[in-house]
Amino acid sequence: MQGGQTVMEEPIRLASVLTSSKSYSRHHSASRSRHMTFSSLLQDDSPSLTKVMVTLGPKSCSVDTIEACLKAGMSVARFDFSCLDSDYHQETIDNLRIAIKRAKKLCAVMLDTVGPELHISNESGNPIELKADDLVTITPDTTKQTSAQVLPIKYDGLAKEVKAGETAFLGQYLFTGSETTSVWLEVMETKGSDIICRVKNSATLAGFIFNMHFSKVRINLPTVTDTDKQIISTWGTRNRIDLISLHCTRHADDVREMRAFLASQDLQETQIFAKVETVEGLKHFDEILKEADGVIVSRGNLGIDLPPEKVFLFQKSALYKCNMVGKPVVITRVVDSMARNLRPTRAEATDVANAVLDGADGILLGAETFGGLYPVEAIKIVRKICSEVSILSIIVILIDMGYYKFLQAECVYNYYINFKRVCKYVGEPMAHEESVASSAVQVASIVNASMIAVFTTSGEEARLIAKYRPSVPVLAIVIPHVKTNLVKWTITGSMQARQLLGVRGVFPVLTSPDIATSVAVSEQSVLKLSLDHGKMMGLLKPNDKVVVFQKILDSSVVRIVEFED
Repeated sequence: MQGGQTVMEEPIRLASVLTSSKSYSRHHSASRSRHMTFSSLLQDDSPSLTKVMVTLGPKSCSVDTIEACLKAGMSVARFDFSCLDSDYHQETIDNLRIAIKRAKKLCAVMLDTVGPELHISNESGNPIELKADDLVTITPDTTKQTSAQVLPIKYDGLAKEVKAGETAFLGQYLFTGSETTSVWLEVMETKGSDIICRVKNSATLAGFIFNMHFSKVRINLPTVTDTDKQIISTWGTRNRIDLISLHCTRHADDVREMRAFLASQDLQETQIFAKVETVEGLKHFDEILKEADGVIVSRGNLGIDLPPEKVFLFQKSALYKCNMVGKPVVITRVVDSMARNLRPTRAEATDVANAVLDGADGILLGAETFGGLYPVEAIKIVRKICSEVSILSIIVILIDMGYYKFLQAECVYNYYINFKRVCKYVGEPMAHEESVASSAVQVASIVNASMIAVFTTSGEEARLIAKYRPSVPVLAIVIPHVKTNLVKWTITGSMQARQLLGVRGVFPVLTSPDIATSVAVSEQSVLKLSLDHGKMMGLLKPNDKVVVFQKILDSSVVRIVEFED
């Protein structure tokens, strides 16, 4: 089975675990060898290579809180339309724009669709107490009031799709982050359009909407629903969304349908992340991956559809496949307990680190930031864990490269083995750009560069570099592109820059639109300004080497420069 590998071999100085990352870094600052990497320069507030994506909601919708989230490490703001309405999300995204200006940071916007999700509406909002071994009826008769005996649902075909013995999960994870506020139901029998279920565990459901998921049952509803189309055609177009999270993607055709609809709304540049969360999606994963721009491994529903002991197998397989083709992949459900607690559990902290080692581009926070008590702290701790897989100084032996090297844990990830693995997967002969991109990553390692700088208009060049998982950050210098349809001129670039915030290790810098239209501004001056920005971000220091990847006419070239303050 393929998966993330560490480069740690004995002897490991376990004492380094007891030393703070910052003090250890200071202790070794005078004796850094030429083999020290970018990771050793990271400070407590430095960005991690792995991106943190954040679901904004009631506990994270104010300007001040969103600004704090941005400064804590939020790269992508997710708006979940399975909860709350367009007006609420509009107010939140307006606050996001104010916070972005205050924090002076880019942030991508992700719209999470509703999809074929089943909802139980609790209009009264009164808590519903379900007790183990009691019977409850799921009915399409929405005139009935939700209670401990009756659960009305807006779907009249459900009784035809389930059978005795199957299980359903009912709860409100996004609001609570806890499955103690959720309940398991077992189907006993169907009577006409009603489903009689036995309650398997006692729980109290509170709130206005409960999500229901039947294990391994295909719900005969479209993936791209009329509700989704209405949301995208209004809220989505008004806000020029960067990313779509296609909820409950089951087939490649789901992605094609969404892409066609986006094009009809003049959103053809919006990228689609397929959210795979059912056995059906798992079975068609390879086809989905070919069509999607990225993948979200949604472990919440997957943990219902799959036996718990199988979830990690799919995670490792999915991340490996995404890594090999260079498409970003995101993991969900990592620090659930932080919805109510200031610190994650030991298992959760280890889970985040293992996701990084497996090759995740990003970590998506849900309940922790949507309705959790500590949204900013959750972002900070996840970023710290990701970069600790970068900051923790340990001595390792790189047998294949023949020297000792100080590394720190995104560096405990075995970049060398992954590089060779991707090269083998791509095969020979490589396409010209692929060859030059892989060479840039190799050169960065050989000359001990602190950064790779990439000139790009579409973002594809930066993604190609990131595919080979360099151990140093990739500064994507996004040059605006001027185009015309013979009626009007438009300048693109801002969306392309924001979309790169979902790619591991890539830090986009959007240059001035003047550069796209002026011959007086040289690429050298643009590079200097961009590298100065890299220094401001804490990614560069004077005399660091930088590998520069750019296209000149029809050729892609690599050169090495030294950063001068």
